[in-house]
Amino acid sequence: MNRFFTFILFGILSYLLASCASSGGKNDTWIPLFDGKSLAGWHGFNKAGPVDNWVVEDGVLTCLGKTGGSDVGGDIVTEREFGNFELEWEWKIAPGGNGGLMYHVVESPKYKAPYETGPEYQLIDDIGFPGKLEDWQKAGANYAMNPADTAKKQLNPVGEWNSSKIVYHNGHVEHWLNGQKIVEFEEGTEAWSNEKKAGKWKDYPDYKLVDKGKIALQDHGDRAWFRNMRIRELK
Repeated sequence: MNRFFTFILFGILSYLLASCASSGGKNDTWIPLFDGKSLAGWHGFNKAGPVDNWVVEDGVLTCLGKTGGSDVGGDIVTEREFGNFELEWEWKIAPGGNGGLMYHVVESPKYKAPYETGPEYQLIDDIGFPGKLEDWQKAGANYAMNPADTAKKQLNPVGEWNSSKIVYHNGHVEHWLNGQKIVEFEEGTEAWSNEKKAGKWKDYPDYKLVDKGKIALQDHGDRAWFRNMRIRELK
């Protein structure tokens, strides 16, 4: 191979390597988690048959809040499982409402609710919730583990849509809210492990034991709304 073609080949390879590095292992194929018309791709956690506490209203996935305030019994999960991913969605919640989105959920009769295994991006009315909230209970937090950065957090008023994003890549986790990164942490570090052992999850030994699982939406007894839900898998 002469010097000219060697130079051209080197240039092509350099471009491809740079493109892969800049993409951060991202896949450009987005997968819709909600089709805007039905609950296709979702089912009740540990349940078979129709779901009656979630409906589609005007193209919005709507939680009717039928659990009476309980945090078990009304959650829905995806049919598919995901490992490394980038997940985007929009949401709003009723005044005083509480809810959440979980990932890496293990579905098994062994568990009564998704939160026993899956980390939760907290969705809640920070201002109108009828009770005192710790920082790790507020919107955008990695529930009971990592509170949101209050200097960057901009939660829209109840009744207005918020946009959220979770990035999970080999244990590196980011929570975004309305365009701002408000939570960032590494799973498995000493600090993370100590928090898991000392806090709420000390009573849930299977919390975050797997790196691939289902996405769950929580029915905590309050109305909540979701739209424009999509995910892409990361390498």
